[in-house]
Amino acid sequence: MKTIIELFETSVEKYAGNIYLMEKKNGKYEGITYGETREQVLRFAAGLIQLGLGKGDRVGLISEGRPDWAISELGILYAGGINVPLSTKLDAPPELIFRMNHSEARLLIVSRNQAHKAEEIRASLPLLEKVIYLDGKENPGPDDLTFEAVKALGDELLKSDPGKLEKIWKRIEPGDIANISYTSGTTADPKGIMLSQLNYAANTIQANTLMTIDPNYRTLTLLPWDHSFAHTACMYCFMYNGAAVASVDPGRSPMEALRNVPKNIMEVKPHIMMSVPALAKNFRKNIESGIAKKGKITEGLFRFALKVAYSYNGIGWDKGKGTRALLKPLLLLFDKILFSKIRENFGGEMKFFIGGGALLDTELQRFFYAIGIPMCQGYGLSESSPVISSNSLDAIKFGSSGKLVKYMELKIVDDKGKELPLGEKGEITIKGDNVMVGYWKNPKATEETIIDGWLHTGDMGFMDADGFLHVLGRFKSLLISNDGEKFSPEGIEEAMVNQSPFLDQVMLYNNQNPYTVAMVVPHMNAIRHELEKRGISEQDPGADEAVLKLVQEEVDAYKKGGRFEGMFPERWLPTSIALLPEPFTEQNGLINSTMKMVRGKITKYFAKELDYLYKPEAKSIVNPVNLEAVRKFKSGK
Repeated sequence: MKTIIELFETSVEKYAGNIYLMEKKNGKYEGITYGETREQVLRFAAGLIQLGLGKGDRVGLISEGRPDWAISELGILYAGGINVPLSTKLDAPPELIFRMNHSEARLLIVSRNQAHKAEEIRASLPLLEKVIYLDGKENPGPDDLTFEAVKALGDELLKSDPGKLEKIWKRIEPGDIANISYTSGTTADPKGIMLSQLNYAANTIQANTLMTIDPNYRTLTLLPWDHSFAHTACMYCFMYNGAAVASVDPGRSPMEALRNVPKNIMEVKPHIMMSVPALAKNFRKNIESGIAKKGKITEGLFRFALKVAYSYNGIGWDKGKGTRALLKPLLLLFDKILFSKIRENFGGEMKFFIGGGALLDTELQRFFYAIGIPMCQGYGLSESSPVISSNSLDAIKFGSSGKLVKYMELKIVDDKGKELPLGEKGEITIKGDNVMVGYWKNPKATEETIIDGWLHTGDMGFMDADGFLHVLGRFKSLLISNDGEKFSPEGIEEAMVNQSPFLDQVMLYNNQNPYTVAMVVPHMNAIRHELEKRGISEQDPGADEAVLKLVQEEVDAYKKGGRFEGMFPERWLPTSIALLPEPFTEQNGLINSTMKMVRGKITKYFAKELDYLYKPEAKSIVNPVNLEAVRKFKSGK
């Protein structure tokens, strides 16, 4: 199969009566079949053609995940158009205006919760002709249409000229662009990733070489549907297998949608879910707080059960080997009395999570494997459609990003593009039909990223002797010492945040400097409670110094004599620490829509603090700059 159209048509033929898309309506989940989905898609596609949408024309789509999202995208593709999926997290009008104008989109499709954004930006979009409202609109203007009205236009075309639409979709070629998917907007000029029909079709087939999805499986899509991971791994991989994709009840706001997740999981009873580290950590916190509420005896038993499971499971694929087999009866007992009860909170039918989006720490992988819902960590990027590798139930190694998909080549190369031997660290490069066409209207960036057909990911990693890919972090985020040695900070940063209740966010920095420094956002409430336990109140004369010394203790835990000694090379641990007066948020642009730190912006935003960190007096955490930051936190300013 070489196009999304072909992929969908084949699935409709094989699984016409299977449920494809599910959403919560009138208090319960309802589904539409593959056959019914196709009927809706053809009606919407025909309506777009009636509105004058031609081959290669762009359409913006900003909506929460729901059946109408998939119907809209497929309708655009059947009409010969290109979908420009836009993140619902884009709140600032300039971000949406840039993407709509840069892609030269003629139409914009919006859901109820996103409709106000269309009103805010439409006057700044000279090329925009119509806005299509998925949920209708009160007092529509002359250039406003409802989703149902577009389908009604389609009915007219299908009746008056029944062969016109079929001629159009049957001429769709593998090289035709399907999406222009914009990068997260971490710079003033985000890049539009052009993904073709072939890119998606090929990556769907590639991803299916790693794991099996049965036609009776269901997933609940927790991630936004414009997210490349959710887009391919949910919408298209489940389509390929005749399985069902349910969406979270969006409610009236993102917070309401978040609150709906636990209830929706119990209603859908998914077999597989896609996750990113931030979601996985929230799930773990909820599990552990639920256990803690049952009392100290249950909590102690749970901790012991985890210890037994960790020991039995080893590093994943070697579970139960050797003398560890003796632990199996005990583990089965714990599974029956503890872990199976936890799994019931996920609907009782969960087989595994597929993890993606960023580095997932080994401890999280061990935890979910122990409770019987393995977190199969994968790796990819939007430019590769996105799946490159993943752990799977029969091949899982903690700390790795799994085995490579088939029908794709991978090389680890040095900074001159020369291939490195097995086990050596370098840049991950790939070649295959899943590699993007390029960046929209940006040939320079395309030439820098795709060299002789090889996509240069910008990520550092290595392949091990067992065929597992290990991803070590972004080259752009590397710490570089003054002697030129390089090290990825992400593992250190994640460990500090995950293993300390007092550190909310951590970013390390070293750009050819004599030593590494850290910028830390403290968890002030947790610090206050800890200091109270130690008999120090906020009003005490030395309270501000005590805050700083507690942060220093948490960082020193990784140095010689600390409880995490030896986890990381000492030379890459921070010599001086800045307490930052405000956190990294999407609002200040210091994290992006996938919750990753935007390092370049952080270093500019906190340039004064960063400069100060390399002054001799900053080597003592108790310094005027940090004391001022503590006072700002305490005053809430």
